Parts: sequence; structure tokens; C-alpha cells
Amino acid sequence: MTIEEKVAQLGSANPSHFIEDETLERDGVETQLSDGIGHLTRTAGEGDLDPKRAALLTNQLQEYLIEETRLGIPAIPHEECLSGYMGPQGTVFPQMIGIASTWSPQLLESVTGVVRTQLQATGAVHGLSPVLDVARDLRWGRVEETFGEDPQLVAAMARAYVSGLQATDAVRGDDRDVHATLKHFAGHAMGEGGKNRSSVQIGERELREVHLYPYEAVIRNGDAASIMNAYHDIDGVPCASSEWLLTDVLRGEWGFDGTVISDYGSVALLDGEHGVAANKREAGVAALEAGLDVELPNTDCYGDPLLEAFEAGAVSEATIDTAVGRVLRAKIETGVLDDPFVDPEAVPQAFNTDEQARLARTAARESITLLENDGLLPLGDDLDTVALLGPKADDDQELLGDYAYPAHFNQEETDFEATTPRDALETRGADAGFAVEYVEGCTTSGPSTEQFDAAAEAATDADVAIACVGARSAVDLSDDDLAHRNQSMIPTSGEGSDVTDLGLPGVQADLLDRLTKTETPVIVVLVSGKPHAIPEIAETVPSLLHAWLPGEEGGNGIVDVLFGDHNPSGHLPLSIPKSVGQQPVYYSRKPNSANEEHVYDDGEPLYPFGYGLSYTDFEYGELELDAETVAPMGTLTASVTVTNAGDVAGDDVVQLYQHAENPSQARPVQELLGFERVHLEPGESKRVSFEIDMTRLAYHDLAMNLVVEEGSYELRVGTSAADIVDTAAFDVTDTKAVPGSARSYLTQTSIEPIS
Repeated sequence: MTIEEKVAQLGSANPSHFIEDETLERDGVETQLSDGIGHLTRTAGEGDLDPKRAALLTNQLQEYLIEETRLGIPAIPHEECLSGYMGPQGTVFPQMIGIASTWSPQLLESVTGVVRTQLQATGAVHGLSPVLDVARDLRWGRVEETFGEDPQLVAAMARAYVSGLQATDAVRGDDRDVHATLKHFAGHAMGEGGKNRSSVQIGERELREVHLYPYEAVIRNGDAASIMNAYHDIDGVPCASSEWLLTDVLRGEWGFDGTVISDYGSVALLDGEHGVAANKREAGVAALEAGLDVELPNTDCYGDPLLEAFEAGAVSEATIDTAVGRVLRAKIETGVLDDPFVDPEAVPQAFNTDEQARLARTAARESITLLENDGLLPLGDDLDTVALLGPKADDDQELLGDYAYPAHFNQEETDFEATTPRDALETRGADAGFAVEYVEGCTTSGPSTEQFDAAAEAATDADVAIACVGARSAVDLSDDDLAHRNQSMIPTSGEGSDVTDLGLPGVQADLLDRLTKTETPVIVVLVSGKPHAIPEIAETVPSLLHAWLPGEEGGNGIVDVLFGDHNPSGHLPLSIPKSVGQQPVYYSRKPNSANEEHVYDDGEPLYPFGYGLSYTDFEYGELELDAETVAPMGTLTASVTVTNAGDVAGDDVVQLYQHAENPSQARPVQELLGFERVHLEPGESKRVSFEIDMTRLAYHDLAMNLVVEEGSYELRVGTSAADIVDTAAFDVTDTKAVPGSARSYLTQTSIEPIS
């Protein structure tokens, strides 16, 4: 390979360079691809191409690379896929914070199996998900993209995501693989002020034990193939140029052998934002030497700037060769080097199937979390009139997270249809014989109150009022979009939409206040990527559901829960504060943070991590251990019997926490060790067992060595971090350093029926 051909493998190109009016533009193709290319960026998603057209054009691009470049090396086509394949016609599942609320890795693995099928059908072999950021500041717009506040839950869900996306495709019958990308490496959720790209100031111990832990777990236990760097700096060192992070820890300590790809534009930010590079050439060299293999979404600081640096002796050919070798290996692993082509005629079979719609509906309803219920729920069909109100009740896009394809474009241009709450409720009403009176009431963020009287009148005349409110999610793409801030549909959740308060946007709170002054009972359904205004709502509304951003089948999922066709089983993946100023209020704080209070607020959240109500009651037996003393490299089994003591079937999430008694340094008051979602029919009992490797108790000592510490520990089992049902104590007999090869990351569980 010439040096030009090598450097070309480290770059990328998006469709704006060579696709016009859904056809390839020859000059652009030759300009961008004549020496080869590493990645093709979002041919379908950014090219706005339907799946079959995306497959055709991807084939044509691969054909050019094979037939008309000297080396004939095809590219790796990648797409975004956070809540589903992010292109036209992709199935839109709940946003990941909603999926985290299911506490069901098995469900997520099924979801990403669908994502994988749709990616492959269009010719893409690389997906830019999942997000492993541990989110503890709810001002941050991207909380909705995460699996919540706890590194154990994040690790378990992320591993399931990767497993579904990278699994062997038995249907296709070949060895083509899809690579998942763990992002944003690392600590991206901890930016100052809850802002998207701001500096992160955390110590190495917290960085390793909280924010690096999920990555390490999924790399060692899930064989993740790719990592994406984060935008920010950690203690002054941008992640994109951190050799310690991208090479020493990632490859040296963890043995990662995949590719590191840049978050879009992050290499250029070394110059334009961080100021640690004087120009694109210096930025490219710094990123490459740190261990960043491929620049996305376009070749900007790599390409010609890297060639100039090589010619000037500013970067070695050996460094370039190392990165090129990783890219070529990825092309071998994904199968594109052997056969990059797909069958466009087979594409429709991968989209818009009944099975996919059923799975989207299952995911939507299992994600919904019941926070308050005064006995009104579930509703019966013996109603005359239901008032359906609020800006989230009849808008397809209001059900979607920021990385759903329609959230990036005007809905009218995407031909996207979802089942809204209005759609689902009117269908049920037609079957059951009740009327639905719909009034929007207000927009998500606009100031108009013109429809307040009509909304209140509809509520007054109804048996029950259902108000669907929340924040609109989208990606704030550029400064050119600032004009939308004067519109009534401004996004206040999602990437680039960070906030300074957690109230409902616009006049939605005023609408709820007006509705609660009627005599009609009001049920609030919060359709939002984070807990907007839950403290205020909970004070006045006795029935409250958090539906998150439930995706294209969200309306059906919501109505399924409201009427009891599905017993709500979602549990919070994050703690909900009483006010924005109470943050951070995550459950695993250290004792001083957990116990010290503000003047007007105590230290407890409004709703704790792991919390979620049901339409049935679950009873727990004693927590039993198979030993009272354990060696530091040993294992311990903890078991508990769970019984459905109610009249309807339901799922509960059994949560196991550990607490260290008198540790040698300040430790979290408790930490999640494991969890298991268990389904129980009325009167049924099952025994849930956790096999705990003692290395799960390990932490970094004063010398930053990972150790299991001798001493007493308490296990706690419960239905949330605050609702502990029983405890049991045991002792670890000795202190021992934990070698990386012996560390356990995820607790194994089993369920045994009891006759």
C-alpha cells in the first residue's frame, strides 16, 4: 500500500459528497474514494434513502472501490442505531432510558437483533451504539440515550445490546458480522453544568469504578468490536487525544483489539474547541498517536493533513500502519473484504413486519413505569367518555428519542407513522363503546393558552381525563437551526438540548393545574426522556405513569397499561430528585453526600433508583446465603423466594445490593450487585438465586490496585434501592489483589419454580 492508500483507510465520507437526487455523482465518488476509504458514513440515514435504494447505492459504492481503485478494498458502511436502525422505514423502538426501565437484557437483545437485520439488509455492517455513559445529572440532554445512573445496570444492558447486534445471523446463513460501538468513551455524562461537551472533573478512582466499568465489562465479557471517543476533556486532556485512555487503559489493560472511531467532528475540536492543537494537522497527529483509528463523519484532520505530517516527519509510518491494520481487520471480521454486496430485492423482507411491530409494542409497554396510583388504574371499559389532552397525545414525533430517524428531519418529509395515544385510545373506545374527546391544550414549549378552556371543558364532561405531557426530543443539529427556538416545538431533550431546570416546558404545567381544578380524576402520562416536573405532578395528580419515549408503538403500549392489558413492570433506572438543585441524588452516593441535607430539601430522592409500582402485590421471603464466610476469590449464593400475592399476573424486578461495613476508605452506601426480572402468575412463587463472585466487591485501594477487602458485608434484597425487604451478613476472610483475568463483572442469576 502506498502511504496515500494507507491514510485513506483511516478516513470516511458521507453521502453529501457523492449522492445527489438519490443517484451517485461520479466526480464526487472519484474525489472521495479514488485511493479507497475506511468508512461510508450513513449512506441511508444522511442520504435520506429508503432501504432498497440505500442497498443499491451502497452496492454501487462498493463496486467502485473494488473495481476501480488499485487495491480493490471495500469500505465499512455504518449507520446510527440507538433506538433502532436510523434510516427511513427503520423500526423505532423505545429510547434506551425506557429500555433500561424494563431491566430486561433479554428483551434488549431481541430488539437489537431486529436492528442488526435492518442494518445488514441495506449493506451496513457497523452500528454506532450503544451508549454506556453513566447519567447522574438530569440537566444533560442525552440522559435519554443512556441506561441510567448505575454502572452495573448499564453494563448488563449494554452487553445485551452488543450481543444482539453482533450475533451470528442464522437466517442469512453466512459469517457476515455487524460491529457495535461503545460510546462515548468516557465519562461523557459528567460534564460541568450538565452540558453536552463541557469539561469533566473526576478522580481516577471514580472514573475507573463508575464510568469505565461498563466499558471494561462489555469489552471483556461481550467482545465489543469498536469504541467511540467522547468530545470532552478529563482534567484538561481531551478524550480524542488521550493516549492514557485510548491506548494504555483500553488496549494495554483491557486487551481491546478492535477499532477506535471518532465521535463526529471530535478530532477537529482539538483545534477548534479545546485549543490543544494549532491546526488540523496537529489535531490529526495527536488523535492518531493517542490511538484513534478512524475519523468520522468525513476525512478532515486525517487525509491530506496526515500526509503532510508524514512528509514533515511529524508522524511515523509505523503509527499509521498500526491503525490501518485495525481497520483492515474490521473489514475482514465484518465480511466486507470477501463480499460487501447485498441483495436489494430481499431488502423489503427486513422491514415493516408484523413481528417487528409486536416486539416494538412489547418493548413500549414493558418500559412504562407506574409512579403513582390511587386505585383509579387500571381503567375499565365501562366508561362513557374519556378526555385525552396534552401535546404528547397525538403527535408521532413526540413518542421518539433524539436518535430516531424522524427526529432528525421534518416529520412531513419522512413518511413516518406511529401509533399515538389518541390512535390507540380511539381504537379501544370504538371496540368498548366509549367516546374519546381530544383537545391538544397547548404545544410542548409554546406560550399559547388559547385551548385551555376547551381542554378543561372536555375534562369536566368526561369520566376520566388522560393528560399526555413532557419534553420534545430531537438533535439540535447546528447553529443554523436556532430559528426553531422561536417556534412552539423546540426540543428540550436530546443531544444539544441541555437544560437548567426540570420543569415542564412551555405552559404544560399551567394546563395540568387547570385540569386538576375540575372534578374529573386526572391521569398524567409523562412522555419524556427524563423526569420533567415529576415532583410538581406527583403533588397534585394521584395517578402518574412515566412512559419515557416509547417509540412507534408507544400509543398502544400506553393504552395497554392504562386499561390493564399489561401490568406495568417498569422500574426506574435513575433516581428522581425533588428539585433540580438537589442533584446529584443517585442512590450509591458516599455516606456524607447521602446524609447531608439542603436547607429546604433532605437527602432522599422523590422516587428511588429501582422503583416501580404494579397492579399486583409481591411478597418476599427471607434472604438466605449458602455461607457466612467466603474467601476473597470465592463465591457466595444468595437466594430469595418471591410470591405474587395479588389477583393478576405481573413481573417484578428483584434487586440485590451490597454494603461494606467499615471499609478502609469512603465507599458508596450501597451498590447494585445483580438483578432479575421475574414473571409470576397470581399465587405463584419462584426462587431467585444470585451467584456472587467475591471479585464483584473489589475496589481500588490507596495505591489504585484493585482489591477485595477483608471484612464484613451486608447483602440487601428489595424492590428498589430504598425499599429493602431483607438483609443478610457475611464476612470476607482476607484482603487480596484481583488480577484482571480473574475479575467478574456481572452476577449470574437463576430462577427456580416452586410447586
